[in-house]
Amino acid sequence: MNVPLTTPETVGATPSFKLSAEGRTRLLSLPGEPLFLADWRRALFLHYEVDAAQLERAVPFELDLWQGRAYLSLVAFTMCGMRPRRGGRLAAWLCRPIATHSFLNARTYVRNGAERGIYFITEWLPNRLSVALGPPVYGLPYRPARLDYRHTHESGGLAGRVAAAGHGQFVYAGRLADGLSPGPCAPDSRDEFLLERYTAYTGHGARRRTFRVWHPPWPQTRAEMDVTDHTLLTQAWPWFATARYVGANYSPGLPDVWMGRSRKVI
Repeated sequence: MNVPLTTPETVGATPSFKLSAEGRTRLLSLPGEPLFLADWRRALFLHYEVDAAQLERAVPFELDLWQGRAYLSLVAFTMCGMRPRRGGRLAAWLCRPIATHSFLNARTYVRNGAERGIYFITEWLPNRLSVALGPPVYGLPYRPARLDYRHTHESGGLAGRVAAAGHGQFVYAGRLADGLSPGPCAPDSRDEFLLERYTAYTGHGARRRTFRVWHPPWPQTRAEMDVTDHTLLTQAWPWFATARYVGANYSPGLPDVWMGRSRKVI
């Protein structure tokens, strides 16, 4: 199925809608974009303030800071139905082995010239074929792990466990904040700084790559979370032991997210 690339009738007046519209324009400015479509479902964002000097040593791009502070976010979500934008049912069928699975992304916030985006430090996922394909094709730092997510926003409960053999685990539980409904981030807030990103950067060996995405602003709300085990993170990066948890956001998800081609960073 081909999704029409028509301009949205309304981009809204808030910064989140403007950031989304700018991301869409950047993606469509490149030939052949977008390449893939997918649903991103039941996304939980857990945010940590980290030491900028230590983080810089793990990131081959300039850090993008919020009021002088550096952040790392863990994003637990499920990708469903990834398929090429063109090619119809046959193309979708060929993508089926890697089309649907969960992720735990560890990402930070960077700049490349005037463009702001995210940098994937590590991503854990259970799909072995994706783990093999991600680094050479997109430069993605994939690692295998077992993921068990119970993001039941219908009842308000959120829980999950990510375990990598011999490398610790990440375990959390909590619930949605009472009395809040999903909606765009508050204008010019830290939440908006952390969530509304439409360019991704990756590194694989000495190669630096980038790809762009587009979706409407995240429909999100605050979540009250308790992380009971983060050995997966401290074993990967000893400096994470001094990280300070600062909050979480949850989104029911987004359909038909546009994902662009992997390109060399210029």
